[in-house]
Amino acid sequence: MSSVSAVAPPYPPARQALADILPLSLAVVPWGLLCGSLALQAGLTPWQAQCLSLLVFAGAAQLAAIGLISGGVGAPGPILSSTAIVSARHLLYSAVLRQDVREQPLRWRLGLAFLLTDELFVVVQAYRQRHGRFHRGYALAAGLTFYLIWNLATLAGIVLGQSVAGLERFGFDFAIAAIFLAMVVPQVTSSAALAATLTSALVAVACHLLTVPLGLLIASVAGMAVGYGSSRPSAEGATT
Repeated sequence: MSSVSAVAPPYPPARQALADILPLSLAVVPWGLLCGSLALQAGLTPWQAQCLSLLVFAGAAQLAAIGLISGGVGAPGPILSSTAIVSARHLLYSAVLRQDVREQPLRWRLGLAFLLTDELFVVVQAYRQRHGRFHRGYALAAGLTFYLIWNLATLAGIVLGQSVAGLERFGFDFAIAAIFLAMVVPQVTSSAALAATLTSALVAVACHLLTVPLGLLIASVAGMAVGYGSSRPSAEGATT
């Protein structure tokens, strides 16, 4: 059972959700600009490029798909399998949130499943730590805010991509690394989390340098294994 005690939020959940998700939403604007402009360079129409953000709504998966399309991959199989691997981490997020949403009506479960992103997971977990509970209205408000800003950023990237050549040369891809660092670092609050983070980072770098296929997935599994192994002694000691 969680040891976090319930604390009444100082603001209405929707207002608090806006305040919490807005910094992360603005931080991914360069990422959205990049997705919109690169989609055009890959040969997609402006409408198709916008639909990637409207319907897929997953920055890393969108960039992976755009890269494959740009490389001449037209078959749906490789694109779907690659984006599924990139987005596999969402299975972990959904497993963590399963107990919170399983009793919700189907429309809520479907809506929150679609809106679930790295950023939404981080703020929802932070809200739980502060107030001791999951709030579906908070999660929905945060998710919709992020969805709106992501699609506006994509639209801006499409517009700029039609008038400014080589938009990627401005280094917008750095936003991808920066946003993940901003989300991960505050969550490293234990030795097990630190071990898992360092392991994932080192394995990911090694796989990249050695051009190992599925390097991201391998790094994720390695990090989880080390984190689980590091946390077991303390958990067993607490029960004895």
